[in-house]
Amino acid sequence: MQTVFVTGATGLLGSNLVRLLLQRGMAVRALARSRSKAQTQFGDIPGLTVIEGDMRDVAGFAPMLAGCDVVFHTAAYFRESYGGGKHWEMQKRINVDATAALIAAAYAAGVRRFIHTSSIAVVNGPRGALINESMRRDPRDADDYYRSKMQSDAVVQDFLRSHPDMFAAFVMPGWMHGPGDLGPTAAGQFTLDYLKRALPGIPPGTFSFVDARDVAFAMAAAAEKARRGEHYLAAGHHITMPDLVQIYQQVTGVPAPKRRIPVAVLWPIALLQEVIARISGRPALLSLATVRTMRAEAGRTRFDPTKSRAELGLTFRPIAETIRDEVAWFKG
Repeated sequence: MQTVFVTGATGLLGSNLVRLLLQRGMAVRALARSRSKAQTQFGDIPGLTVIEGDMRDVAGFAPMLAGCDVVFHTAAYFRESYGGGKHWEMQKRINVDATAALIAAAYAAGVRRFIHTSSIAVVNGPRGALINESMRRDPRDADDYYRSKMQSDAVVQDFLRSHPDMFAAFVMPGWMHGPGDLGPTAAGQFTLDYLKRALPGIPPGTFSFVDARDVAFAMAAAAEKARRGEHYLAAGHHITMPDLVQIYQQVTGVPAPKRRIPVAVLWPIALLQEVIARISGRPALLSLATVRTMRAEAGRTRFDPTKSRAELGLTFRPIAETIRDEVAWFKG
């Protein structure tokens, strides 16, 4: 790889991937909706070319794909998916239709390697089971965001079937944290709320916590080592929320909440938050979609990294290290 193209470049995963690729001596073309946001995220880094564009208009930036060796697709309509209300139209437009347009445009420009950011959303298993890449989720057991990620994978797989000279592989992150969360994502907002002691209590649930830098490593490794058409989990560590806030307390010195909030209490809170969001125009801090996902996925967050370790060389840094670096980044 010499010249690469990264979508979603100012996001949590995209920004860490851009920095990793630059450190490895590659020329990076970074797609960003806002040049000023890219400037805030990266400053002036040698080897980086910012391409101002939007996944809603792939044709608008498609000429910049020419001459690239690999396209890394990290852009997705995600944060808004859990901000209250229904978002299927935009989820399909960005996560599904734009992905199909992007891989087609990349191929037309002469690119033959495409690394797609999939998700743990596309796999599932019984509570307590160790879930691997082969355990695909039933579409009937998926919310709109999960469904959009499943369909996004499908359009890439369809393209591979019809273009035998195209290479693509899929990396499946868990709940990403880490430095560079300019958005912030829901993960970053959780950290900020913890630091401000704004969490009313400890919500239920289990999570697959992963450092975005480790996912970025998996993406770069997939471009060099992955097998065509294969999925690779980069989900990180299974952890319960009570255990997670204890690590936050140890790292930050900020006392963890002690009161546990049952799911039955979260439903009315989320409903009220969505009403407030509709009135104010701001995203809900806790949405009904978030509560549904938290409830449905509890106990289903143990993911088997065997394949990614063996084929990509992927390892996961400790949760405490990720939180420490994330907090330091937010504090500037």
